[in-house]
Amino acid sequence: MAMKRAASSAVRSLLSSTASTFCRNIHVPGESKKIVGVFYKGNEYAKLNPNFVGCVEGALGIREWLESQGHQYIVTDDKEGPDSELERNLSDAHVIISTPFHPAYVTAERIKKAKNLELLLTAGIGSDHIDLKAAAAAGITVAEVTGSNVVSVAEDELLRILILIRNFLPGYHQAVNGEWNVAGIAHRAYDLEGKTVGTVGAGRIGKLLLQRLKPFNCNLLYFDRLRMDPELEKEIGAKFEEELDAMLPKCDVIVINTPLTEQTRGLFDKEKISKCKKGVLIVNNARGAIMDTQAVADACSNGHVAGYSGDVWFPQPAPKDHPWRSMPNHAMTPHISGTTIDAQLRYAAGVKDMLDRHFRGEDFPEQNYIVKEGQLASQYR
Repeated sequence: MAMKRAASSAVRSLLSSTASTFCRNIHVPGESKKIVGVFYKGNEYAKLNPNFVGCVEGALGIREWLESQGHQYIVTDDKEGPDSELERNLSDAHVIISTPFHPAYVTAERIKKAKNLELLLTAGIGSDHIDLKAAAAAGITVAEVTGSNVVSVAEDELLRILILIRNFLPGYHQAVNGEWNVAGIAHRAYDLEGKTVGTVGAGRIGKLLLQRLKPFNCNLLYFDRLRMDPELEKEIGAKFEEELDAMLPKCDVIVINTPLTEQTRGLFDKEKISKCKKGVLIVNNARGAIMDTQAVADACSNGHVAGYSGDVWFPQPAPKDHPWRSMPNHAMTPHISGTTIDAQLRYAAGVKDMLDRHFRGEDFPEQNYIVKEGQLASQYR
């Protein structure tokens, strides 16, 4: 009998432990919650467009809705250090919303401090600013607005390819500086037609890019852990490459479209870049940490990489002395590709929908989950 009581007690203890680990995200309907949003400041631009909702001032357009339901909504751009507004609100926050464009780095240490935290939402795509394993261990749900800005990013990648291959930026700088030196531009300007373009990753964004490249009559290659549907592959005219190292030396242009994971962090180091064709152009709107920062700068300086463009850095915002700011033949920008006004409206609507579902105790669309019930999405395992 004593053994039976002991076994029952052990089972209850296990269930209690499991619940505390994986059910932290359960919401009691009608309960007031504290939501913290971390976005970039709009400053003087905030009033210029009523649909500019992705900034601090716009607050995703959900402040009135949240507060009408009795929730507290703190919005800030102050996210770094122990005295930041984010840090001061960690202890009793239930939900943290952040964007890839001004990410709130939610570390294991911050997760440990955030005892009430139930939900981490990315307004956009890409949740690598979160320690996903720590979130999973703590039973915190992590989700993003999958698909919200894939068109925006794919269009931007096409733009960057054209800017690099036509050597556009030196011509622009000549116009601004009152110069006229056609030779200084033409000696390294090419047509896109007939060139081989390879994408590392062919998920939602990669597929859209390949579709948009088809009218340019390029040779299209892709490397991915999963091969796309044969009919779509045929329609796009893209060839699947089983080995990344085999694809790289074939490409005139390489586009990075893979998420940042433990497997892809620092993937393009000195050795990997050396496998690329001399004079290759690289576009990276995925994540800056996929590249070895100094290896990219060195390859641009010695000419092995003829041009590098992207809008992702590590960390973000990038420090003023980041090597990519001063390396030759680059066309870098702040992280802007996925935060067009159209994209902002889509990811703001997605955040509102997921918060509404969370408050009702309902599931999100399955593709939006990055961490659910202690399990990471397949691409992050």
